[in-house]
Amino acid sequence: MGQERFIVRIDGVKVFSVTKASDRDLLGEDINRWLRENKDLEVISQEVRQSSDWEFHCITIVLFYRVKR
Repeated sequence: MGQERFIVRIDGVKVFSVTKASDRDLLGEDINRWLRENKDLEVISQEVRQSSDWEFHCITIVLFYRVKR
């Protein structure tokens, strides 16, 4: 009782992942360029992940999207 379930339609997932510092500096620009080029898509959720080992630091941004109707 009191629990509602929502079904969200997802048409696709776009993953941006970088390890180099120079690439991390450009990540926002890369994501914004992709969004501009795909105006027919609506981002409905996103996740940010970071992982690292003794030498590398990786950042991953995952966009879940659906086609605008």
